[in-house]
Formats: sequence, structure tokens, C-alpha cells
Amino acid sequence: MDEGTERLDALTQQAGRWLALAAAPAERHTTAVVAGPYDRMAWRDVYAQSGALRELSAQLLTRHAHAPDLLGDVFLCAYQAAPRLRERAVMAPSHLVHHQVVTALTQSPDFAALHRDTAGDAYAAAMAVLAQASALRGLLERSREARERTGRADRARQEAEAAATAVGEALRQAAEEADGQGDVPAPAAAAVRRAVEAARDAEESARLEDGAAARAMAAAVPGIRSAARNAASAAAEAVRQEAALMRAWGVDPGETERMPFEERARLAERLRSGRLARWAELIGRFRRMAAGERARKVENATGELVGVTLGDDLSRVIPSELAVLGVPELRAVFAARYAAGELMLYDSRGEQGTGKGAVIACVDTSHSMYAEGPGGVTREAWSKACALALLDQARHAGRDFVGILFSASDKLQVFRFPGGRPAPVTDVLDFAETFLGGGTDFQRPLGTAAKILEEEFDSASRARGDIVLITDDACEVSENWTRLWNGIKRRLDFRLFGIAIATPGTATASGSVLESLCDNLRTVDDLTDVHTTADLFRVI
Repeated sequence: MDEGTERLDALTQQAGRWLALAAAPAERHTTAVVAGPYDRMAWRDVYAQSGALRELSAQLLTRHAHAPDLLGDVFLCAYQAAPRLRERAVMAPSHLVHHQVVTALTQSPDFAALHRDTAGDAYAAAMAVLAQASALRGLLERSREARERTGRADRARQEAEAAATAVGEALRQAAEEADGQGDVPAPAAAAVRRAVEAARDAEESARLEDGAAARAMAAAVPGIRSAARNAASAAAEAVRQEAALMRAWGVDPGETERMPFEERARLAERLRSGRLARWAELIGRFRRMAAGERARKVENATGELVGVTLGDDLSRVIPSELAVLGVPELRAVFAARYAAGELMLYDSRGEQGTGKGAVIACVDTSHSMYAEGPGGVTREAWSKACALALLDQARHAGRDFVGILFSASDKLQVFRFPGGRPAPVTDVLDFAETFLGGGTDFQRPLGTAAKILEEEFDSASRARGDIVLITDDACEVSENWTRLWNGIKRRLDFRLFGIAIATPGTATASGSVLESLCDNLRTVDDLTDVHTTADLFRVI
């Protein structure tokens, strides 16, 4: 070996560590949640469809260069059935804040409740991300120092890997210049030593930056956990409220899952805004009450239950009387009371059985229906909630439902919901939102309802429909109209139920138009009490 040369094997030994690092650099991930191609596709699709998500991403990008990766991780936490996080060691330092955020989210008390509503539902998971927007903005602001430190650590680590690659390149050049005995010229050997020294310095710098980043992360963790808890709580509440709105309006989960993202978002916004949002609780109460009344119907009973009476009909004995038979000493008493006809029985009022024809709700939308009652509930809200519960009732029985909105004689709108197919939610909302204004006329809406039942009878031979007139006013009807009305009513055998809302008394007074027209008339004085019409849902 000449004095101006060095052995190639010695240089290779000096560069060995850096060669190994250059050959197999540490794996660094920019996503904290482990996800397959289908989950990633779900995120890309929902991101492409949602303008709100893209807008949020653009806003966060002003604070954090990797905001889209963070939003993707938050989405996947909510969307996946069993989200699994990567080990911190395989994360790119620049994305360690993301890892801490999603870790805190999945460990927060409200995450389980949130996850029940969002797992497998891309729209709900996206909504959960949007609901956390404010918390995420604050979180990124409070973790600024930790993000800056981890960013420096990431750059230092990349520089160390680049320096390791430079060592390999210098050694390759030295190998090319080596002679047959493995001696390397001094300049090439010096280049290898300089590359090794630079790699050593870069590695030390990366180590120091990693330590600083770890300390910054440790300081940021309590704030991240607190913000994540708030974010999960806000998301769970938003998703829960939307689900409650959908249920209140009778929106089937299967129907929303089939909707395109933007259409579902528009529907949710429509339900959250304006009058519909204020009515949701009342509508939900009506629907639950109607469902309960359906469940309480007594099979094979002679009519509607109205109280308790005495007698010997064992098919109508109340449960407490039957319980006596379980006490041997009291069986003789039961037998004596039975013989005397003194058992307590359910009393029933004779009602015609459930109709077979359409259920038609004639809803007054005159100006007075805007009047606000107790709890801010308007007469319009109460009447529409009752009508939508009747829609449920009709669908449960496989009957057609028709909603007729009326006011003055020249203002009327008809909404048809055939019993044989699902009711489009947009049509239901159109029915609920439409308000005509003006005066009050009974003849046209009732005549339209009778004509619909007549058409149904002629085409499908279905009689015994039910008409429910919901109004807060009274009006006159002509003698000729009354004669025609009574004639078609006898022929088609339908019933007219009347609900007078918050009327002073003239509309429902003895001999009033409503009393003379209706087979069954009830008055509603308290607009917050849905149970005032409970029996209506047992006989329709």
C-alpha cells in the first residue's frame, strides 16, 4: 500500500453503520390509523363530495401543513369498526401530534357513544369530523410549539438519512477508484471520512431534535387530551342530535345510507334550520305516542276502552281481579263476585272497526294557525305533528295517506302518499313546511277528501276511509253542500274526526258546524299535550 492510499476494507468498516442506515431507512408513516385501501377510498370519496370538509382542510392548512392527514385520521377513527393505531416509533416525527390527537380521541369518555353512530357510516363519520372543527383549530393552535419541534426533528432525521446515503455514495466512488489490491487514493478516502463525519454530526443533531420534540410533546399532551375530550363530546352530541332529528321525522336509516353525500347533507341542514328544527321534539312525541297507542289496541274488543265497569264477562276482566285467583283463600270470593256479576271489567265504547280506505288529514293553514301557544308551540306545529303521526298510522296499516292543506276556498294543496311504497322524506318535509295563509273554508278540503275516497272506492273497491279535520276556526257550509256531503258519506261509509285546536268555544259549541259534521270531535286546549288525541290513534 502506498503512503497516499488507504485500504478499501478499512474504509468500509468505518462506514458500516451508515451503509446499513442508508440501505434500510426507518419506516416513517404519516397516518396514525392503520387502514386498508377500502377505508382510504371511503375517506377520499367523502372528502371529494363534501365542500365543508375541503373548506375545513383549507382553513387548517393555514395553521398546519399536514392538516389533511389529521382530518383523515380523525375520520378513520370514527368510520372504522375497530380503529387500530400505529406504534409511535414508526410515525414520522412531524405527525406525532396527529398520533397523540387520535389516541386522546379514542380514549375519551364520549368516543364509544360517538363510534356507535358513526362506524361504517361515511356520512356520519364526516359529520363527526366537521363537528370537531372548532376543537381541532384550538388544538392545533395550542400544540404549535410541539408541532414546530417535531417538524424540526423530522427534517433533522431526513438530513441524517441523506448523510448516510452520502456515505454510501462516497464509498462507492472510492471502490471504483481502488486498484487491484484494494488500495484507495487519498482524496477518495478523505471524501469517505468527511461523509462519515457529516453523517455522525447529522445523527447527533437528529438525536438532540428528537429529545426536544419529545419534551415539547410531553408538555402538550395534557392540553391535547383536554381538547380531544371536548372534540369527542361535541361530535357525539352533533351526531346524536342529527340522529334524533332523523328519527323524529321518520327518516329510515336505510334511506339516508342510500343518499348521495350532498343530498343527505342538504336534508340534515333542512331539518336543523327554521321551523322544522323547532318542531322535531313535538313530532317525535306524537309519533312515539301513536306507536304506543297502536301497541295498546285490544284484539277482539268490542270498542274503544274508556274505563272500568262491573259484570261477568271473563274476556274483559282487569288483571288485578285475575290476580285474586292466585290466592287460594280468595278464590271463593272471586266465584261469588262472578256469580253476582260484580267483577271489575274493562269498559269499552262501541266504535266502528279500523277503516280500510285512505287516511286523509285536512290541515288548516289559515293565518290564525301561526298563533303561538304554551312552550312556543304553534297551532300549525301541533297540527302538522298530528298529521305526520297519522301518516305513520296509515303506513303501519298499509293504507294510503293524503295530506290536504287548506285555508280560504281558493287555497288548497294535496300531498299523496300511497301505502304501497315508501314516503320520500323530501315530500314529507314539503308537506310539513307548506303554509298557505288566508281565511278558512271547510267545503273545498272536505269535498276534495270525499272525492279522493270516492275515486279509491271506484278503482279499488275500498270503502270506510277516515278523514281527520284539524282546525282552529269555524265557518259556515251551505245547505246544498251538506246534503251532498251526507249522501256521499253514507255511500262510502267513511268517518270524519274533528280536532278543534285552542278554540274559544264557538267552533265546538252545541249545534256548531264542526259538531254537526264530525262523528267524533275533540278539543285541544293545551298544545303541549299530545295525549289529548291519544284515543284517535286507537280507532283509526
